Amino acid sequence: MVGVAASNDNFTTLVAAVKAAGLVDVLNSKGPFTVFAPVNDAFAKLPEGTVGTLLKPENKKLLTAILTYHVVAGEFKAKDVVKAITDNNGKFVIKTVQGGQLTASLKDGKVILTDVKGNTSTVVLTDVAASNGVIHAIDSVVMPQ
Repeated sequence: MVGVAASNDNFTTLVAAVKAAGLVDVLNSKGPFTVFAPVNDAFAKLPEGTVGTLLKPENKKLLTAILTYHVVAGEFKAKDVVKAITDNNGKFVIKTVQGGQLTASLKDGKVILTDVKGNTSTVVLTDVAASNGVIHAIDSVVMPQ
């Protein structure tokens, strides 16, 4: 997972965050995982200074919670996510590795993730293959609390 993300310039902030949180080994483990990976522009949408603050060692627990909120156990390709949404009357609740929930829905043919606060993120790139799962790029960071 991390190697694939590290090889893509759109995920440099995510990779830095994963390293700061000490999650490299976890995300490189057997899996499989599905990662809804925020692109750099997603992190840039956060209030100024947020990323820098999250990367500080004293905020490792919060950073870990945020990052694992973007990870789902199992490999779910785009077609699987869309099928789950349509099979469940337009909304599908996803349990994350962090323990929280994301709700997936469709809008104008795109998958939208809604976090527990009601904030949304759009999947902008799907099915980036990794040896231990799949990555879907999203345009906003979703928050677990």
